[in-house]
Formats: sequence, structure tokens, C-alpha cells
Amino acid sequence: MPIGKTLLLTFFLLVCTALKAQNFKEEEVLLNTENGEIGGVILFPENANKKVPVVLIIQGSGPTDKDGNSAALPGKNNSLKLLAEALAENGIASLRYDKRGMGLSKKAGKAEEELSFDDFIADASEFLNYLIEDKRFKKVGIAGHSQGSLIGMKIAQGKDVKAFASIAGPSLPIDETLKEQFRANPYNPPKLLEEANTILASLKSGEQVQEVSPFLQSVFRPSIQPFMISWMKYEPTKEISKLNMPILVINGSTDLQVNVEDAQRLQISNPKAKLVIVDGMNHVLKDSSAKPMENNATYSNPDLPLNTKFRKSVCDFFVENLKK
Repeated sequence: MPIGKTLLLTFFLLVCTALKAQNFKEEEVLLNTENGEIGGVILFPENANKKVPVVLIIQGSGPTDKDGNSAALPGKNNSLKLLAEALAENGIASLRYDKRGMGLSKKAGKAEEELSFDDFIADASEFLNYLIEDKRFKKVGIAGHSQGSLIGMKIAQGKDVKAFASIAGPSLPIDETLKEQFRANPYNPPKLLEEANTILASLKSGEQVQEVSPFLQSVFRPSIQPFMISWMKYEPTKEISKLNMPILVINGSTDLQVNVEDAQRLQISNPKAKLVIVDGMNHVLKDSSAKPMENNATYSNPDLPLNTKFRKSVCDFFVENLKK
């Protein structure tokens, strides 16, 4: 093909892609709660002029926004925004929202020492109820990423949720997960591991720790300890066992935060769960090796697409259980 025609074809494809993306209608949703206004956006599929299925997307831990981007990291990865767009391309709407204190939920921010894990459960439940009651949607599913997996398990119980996807979801209580992460780092000296285990034991018993070494301040600073205590009481394998709907448990082989064993433990905890392990996918759902520098670089690169197998597996799961 002549160069001129190749360039013209490339330009045409780029224009068509851009136009298609612009046809997705996005609608802002603001909900009033006891602690202030929380907000998110619904992304509708193209030509959504009748009832459509919808998925509530719940993000992971830390200061993470509705698109899957962390305020603690430079740049964006847009993993959850890309997931919403993938669902829209398959005729499924989605609602993703900002955490308290961020973006559309900035007014609902709390001082860190006053924040509880149950606040996150309550916020997600508010959005789920909104979707269930909204007559524009015929079936509702949940996709929880990382910490959002546990939150999704909690709010799905006893509700009219037709399908649940656990994406890179931990299987152990947060104290056990942290112990594994500390042990997995070869640079952590024995003294640091001993201190971390002592702190975790105290928090597990409901007791806060005032003296924390500088190296552990980011994880165990006094202001975050009440939140950690409230989070530790939940065990993901027990919560997923309570679900009575189709379940997808999906994880990447190069995820440096949540490993394959976590996905396997979740899957065997509920006979309704289907397990998918995606080779070469990391925690932000992108292709990467397990080399830390390369892996971490993907957390700040919005140009990288979602892993192809992940994209297809999640979309096929929700199409099968929400559209049919």
C-alpha cells in the first residue's frame, strides 16, 4: 500500500476511534449522605435508549479516584476508566465514583483519624442502592478492584446483584496481607519485621500504638490506625462464601501487591466462583513483567491499554450474566 494511503487509513481509524469514544454518554451522580456529598459518573453505552445492564466499579485502597488513579503517585493509569469504556463497548453501563475527600466526593472528606472502613462500605452501598432503584437499568453487577473487592462482597450480600467480579482482590484480612508483604520484601531487616508484627498484633486486639519507627510511619502512623483496626475485622474468604450469584475471581501473574494464591483462596471459598489467572498482567491491569521498576512504571502511564485477556474475560462475564 502506498505511504499516502497508509497515512490516510491510519488517520481515518484514529478519527473513528475518537468519534466512537465521544458517543459514550457520561452522567454525573451526586448523593447526599450524613457526612456530605459523594459523587461519581455513569458511563452509558452508545445509543442507550432503553434499559441497559450496569456495573458498579469500586476502586482499591489509598487516595484512589474513580478512574483508578492514586493521588500518592505521579501520573495516571486510568485502569478503571478503561474498564468502564470496555463495558460500554459491550453494551453495559457502569458507575464509578470518587472516594471521600477526592474529586466529586471532596465535600465528604473526613480527618484521617475519624475515617472507618465501614464508611467506605456505606458509600459503596449508597451507590449500589441508587443503581438498583434507577429504572434505566435492568440488571446490576459489581466489579471490585483490590480493596474494592472486599467492599463489593459486603454490599452485595442480601441485595439484588446478578454478578460479582473480584479483580486483584486480597483473600486474607489486611493484617495477614501486610505481614506477607513485609516478609516478601528482601530488604526488610528482621528488626523491622518484628516491629511490624508487634504493631499488627496490637491493632488486631483493638489497641493503638503510639511509638512507630520512621520506616513504618507511612503504614502505621497513629492517625491511620483506627481505620486499620476497623478494616481488620473483615475476612475476604468468609465474605465471598456468603455470596449467592455468579462470581468471577481474576488476578494477574505479575501483580506485585496481590498474588495468585489470593485468587485461588477466594475461588475455593465459594463453589459459584470461576477463577481466571491472566499471565503477564499486573495490579493496575496492564501488561508488565514482574520486575519492580518496569511494573511500577505502568501505574503512571495512561497510554497503556488494559490487558487483552483481562478485558475480554471481565466483559464476557458481565455480558453473560447481565445481558442474557
